[in-house]
Amino acid sequence: MSHSIRRSAAALTISAATTLALTSFGAAAQTVKVGIVGPFSGPFAHYGTLFKNGAEAYIASQGGKLAGKEVELIYRDTGGPNPGQTKTLVQELIVKDKVDYLGGFVFTPNAFAVAPLIQQSQTPTVIFNAATSAITDKSEFFIRTSYTLWQVTVPMAQWAAKNNIKKVVTAVTDYGPGIDAETAFKSEFAKQGGTVVESIRMPISTTDFAPFVQRIKASGAQAVYTFLPGGPPNLGFVKAYNENGLAKAGVQFLGTAEMDEFDLQKFGDSALGLTTAFHYSAAHDSPANKKFVEALKKKDANAIANYASVGAWDGMHVIHKMIEATGGQKDGLKAVAAARSLQWESPRGPVRIDPKTRHIVQNVYLRQVEKAGALLVNKEVQNFGPHIDYGLDK
Repeated sequence: MSHSIRRSAAALTISAATTLALTSFGAAAQTVKVGIVGPFSGPFAHYGTLFKNGAEAYIASQGGKLAGKEVELIYRDTGGPNPGQTKTLVQELIVKDKVDYLGGFVFTPNAFAVAPLIQQSQTPTVIFNAATSAITDKSEFFIRTSYTLWQVTVPMAQWAAKNNIKKVVTAVTDYGPGIDAETAFKSEFAKQGGTVVESIRMPISTTDFAPFVQRIKASGAQAVYTFLPGGPPNLGFVKAYNENGLAKAGVQFLGTAEMDEFDLQKFGDSALGLTTAFHYSAAHDSPANKKFVEALKKKDANAIANYASVGAWDGMHVIHKMIEATGGQKDGLKAVAAARSLQWESPRGPVRIDPKTRHIVQNVYLRQVEKAGALLVNKEVQNFGPHIDYGLDK
């Protein structure tokens, strides 16, 4: 063999070895990209913070990697309910950033807007918060770790009827989720033999709730079932409820997310005794919830354990298991197939993904606001057991 041939063979051997080494290094160093979509600015920015804390705390709790893979979280700010902007951001995440998974979404219209994109690209997308039943129908690549209003309202209506509440007024904010809440309560309460004597829809811009509360008091109802968006509307409605004597008159307050931990301490003693049905309480007594709360506080001393941060924590668990099932490779169909059979012990209690709907099946709890030392907490007083999303059949 000539010197030139030997040199060529040696060079080829070295080149092949180098390529193999680089390929092996690339495989070992492979990073899974996850786009987190939500409001990180504007009036709803706290949701973005809750998502960030929940997602990053979960990864930290697993030693900084998921299924042995490095994970890069890429945050995109929708600012609020903005379907057009959300669609643009998600398109960039899929095409430019080449994300393997998506998570987040506070607002239903934003989730609807991206459904065609995730369907075409086969990008598994975990809903951390948005609560409209129809989301998982829009694409087979949607998976939900949040809740829906149908899921938490049906057991509340059942409980009311079983506790000799015969007449109820529904009072909801007049937009999509409020209409879902009203429809779910009226439907189930009627099945249980109860009567909704009046259905009040309050404009989303309402700041003075006194006129509505006075109508509730005058109706002769034994209870009011309400749905309000978080923040000032919750505070304003509860203030009017107390100032107009509904609590003293024995008109029971029934709700879902209105006593959310993010706002709970702002209510003061006016919230004591208020009753809600919901899938999570920061006061839930379990080792898994203790681990979750501790992981959040380790990430950020001011972090709040609530339904949005637990939705992100569990959402990352689902993504973790999809990474595990695919070996970190991009395979949306295989990933979603794996997610359909998942069940685990969440900070909220035992949960599973419904294989047909890709919606989370979870316990719903009756909660009452009590004091634990100087702090208000949502104490779970009854476990209604696991509930599906009843709105998917509507």
